[in-house]
Amino acid sequence: MKNTVVGLITPHFLRLIDLANQAETGVNVDWHVRNQVASTVEDLGHQYNARELLSAFVDGLEAAARDAGPGRKLYAGMLQKAASMTSAEIKRFD
Repeated sequence: MKNTVVGLITPHFLRLIDLANQAETGVNVDWHVRNQVASTVEDLGHQYNARELLSAFVDGLEAAARDAGPGRKLYAGMLQKAASMTSAEIKRFD
């Protein structure tokens, strides 16, 4: 079976979406978001195209944050935070 970009990124993306939804309900997910970003970087970092995979992951998080709407500021903020943390880690692959 051949891995695709979508197949590699989607599970990590959906975990962060779930955490952002939990944050909206008042759950403190800060540590969990940090852990998930670290896990994502670790898992995708072993791929030959790690930089591109992580960049696509960040693009997806930023798009979801933009599309969240004005009533979901906490949700969008969590996704933006995860995107920023991942962007900082991408620099390791230069």
